[in-house]
Amino acid sequence: MVSSAGALLLAASEFLPAQSGIVPKGTRVEVFQRIFTVFLVLGTLVGVVVIGYMVYNAYKYRDGDGRATEDEGPRLGELPTGGGGGRKLFFSFGLSTIIVVSLIAWTYGTLLYVEENPPGEGEEGLEIDVVGYRFGWDFVYPNGHTSSTLRVPENETVHLRVTSEDVFHTFGVPELRVKTDAIPGQRTDTWFRTNETGTYEARCFELCGAGHSYMTADVVVMDAEAYESWYANTTSANGSASNSSALLGPGDAVAPGDGATSLANANALEVGA
Repeated sequence: MVSSAGALLLAASEFLPAQSGIVPKGTRVEVFQRIFTVFLVLGTLVGVVVIGYMVYNAYKYRDGDGRATEDEGPRLGELPTGGGGGRKLFFSFGLSTIIVVSLIAWTYGTLLYVEENPPGEGEEGLEIDVVGYRFGWDFVYPNGHTSSTLRVPENETVHLRVTSEDVFHTFGVPELRVKTDAIPGQRTDTWFRTNETGTYEARCFELCGAGHSYMTADVVVMDAEAYESWYANTTSANGSASNSSALLGPGDAVAPGDGATSLANANALEVGA
């Protein structure tokens, strides 16, 4: 029964993306914003109906001049009347079931799209390896260049292949709605796409040691031309930006309290622990 339901939802999810407007498409931020909006609107409507019906009945059956003297409540052992023989209960239960099942199917199809059908699927996108370690991140580009700062172009789908070299970590960029596990010896895939330039913060969301709070990295979304210019000046000979600030690519300078400084503080905490 469960497998049949799962197969039905999977088939529905494959059909829904073909329908314009049913399953939201776009960046992860846009997709999750649409899900949030749908849940917010439905939750508000349900709240209004429930509270409105409760206030209506409280007013209708209030004690005082507005209630007829002969309108007495049921006595002990008597069944209340006015329920319509269970029709109201059946109608409300059936309507609730339809709404909940539809919402689950729509959400499931949307999340499948987010995980399996990023924008630009089938097109050549940017692939970057992400390696977590205590307590920092290395970003390895296709040409071998390694940096502690993730630089990507706007309006391009970025595919991340995430792993760890020591313990379990979780790579996440809250503002871009990106989150996936970094597991030693395994690789997890995720993607994101941004429509505007800016700087975001990547963090580790898996408690991994005394320096866990220092395990951050900048995610810089650049103009396409600026990114191409920056990337053209990077080579594998630049080495790892997390190991030496002298080997950073153009514009990858480590700010006080970040990068190498934070890593040194984290290592000191780990030794002290």
